[in-house]
Amino acid sequence: MIDEPELNPGDSRVQRNAELTMVAWLEVELGCKLEPKRINLPDGSWLALDAFCKEPLIICEAWAHQGPPKSAQKMKIMNDAMKLLAARRIVGEHARAILLFADDEAASRFGRKTWHATALVESRIEVMVARLPDELRADIRVAQTRQYR
Repeated sequence: MIDEPELNPGDSRVQRNAELTMVAWLEVELGCKLEPKRINLPDGSWLALDAFCKEPLIICEAWAHQGPPKSAQKMKIMNDAMKLLAARRIVGEHARAILLFADDEAASRFGRKTWHATALVESRIEVMVARLPDELRADIRVAQTRQYR
């Protein structure tokens, strides 16, 4: 486990690093190279994707949370889904859009009979769960405990 005494309570370094591991897992799973991508939107604004592949065309947002999401976190995931929809409009409607989770329990809300799950299915956004080492999952839980307010 990572010793974190120097980290401030809100530091999300552990989760950001875990998301890189998740994307690496997805690369192996899908057999493609994924990289972060900034996409410029027609109005001059932009969005950043956690993972992008041009061929095959894949767009992805990753969330390293462990355990069930709280209400505001559910909306964060739906916000990520909207980001994927906006990105798909720019890069191509045939893009495979993936919400990548680090935990079955965190993903379960978005894969069972809820309006969230239905919206994702209707929007052709896949829910996948990366398989992470137990030690990394434990590090994420420690970080979440430190960040809890």
